[in-house]
Amino acid sequence: MNTFSRWGAARSLLAASSLALLAIASLPAQQPDEASIIRHLDAAAQARYDNVMGFSLTESYAVYRGNDETHPVAEMKVKTTYKKGSGKSYVILSQSGSGFIQRIALLPLLDNEKNVNIPGNVEKSWFTSTNFTMKLKPGVTQKIDGRDCIALAVVPKIKASNMIDGTLWVDAHDNSIVEIEGIASKSPSIFAGTTHMMRTYTNISGYTMATHARAVTSNALLGRTVVTIDYLDYQLQLAQAK
Repeated sequence: MNTFSRWGAARSLLAASSLALLAIASLPAQQPDEASIIRHLDAAAQARYDNVMGFSLTESYAVYRGNDETHPVAEMKVKTTYKKGSGKSYVILSQSGSGFIQRIALLPLLDNEKNVNIPGNVEKSWFTSTNFTMKLKPGVTQKIDGRDCIALAVVPKIKASNMIDGTLWVDAHDNSIVEIEGIASKSPSIFAGTTHMMRTYTNISGYTMATHARAVTSNALLGRTVVTIDYLDYQLQLAQAK
């Protein structure tokens, strides 16, 4: 083969390679794998339970009436302590506003949280394939707190006031939980209508912990009511590495 023939062959090979690279670049980004995400959620929930021996934090509650979400009608701040094997306990640090709202709205919330976190109950509220039917929402994405998130439709397998039927947003890079939003699968009270709920999460020492929650409901006694919770100053006690 002469020099010109060799050069022509090289040019043809280079052109073919360039076309192949362009074709690869034009392919759509690989879709997230639903089964892999669900396996990660299952494993992360178990790892959190196995390794978080306890934690403490401050929870700040506020209740708003009607469409005014600037001036709370009642507030409460509590010191929360969780111990694996025994559950949650609370110490009220401060409270203000309507005593009536404190009694019928906030104190029942604390009692419900105690019940949910009793050993044997706490596992039932994990975001796992045991407790929820989960389906990836292809192409549904959102940026939350600077994190690229993908969406899973989640439906509780057992109806409960603390179980949300809606959308679970997970980090597109590490599959950790970022936010849950939807409606309570069971009304928390015979007086309450549909309860819309939202909770956001962050990673603390490698484990997913709640940072903010919001619930909106309407009932015959109070009308439209909004309850918000901020979870602050976590202190985690982790199992010692073996």
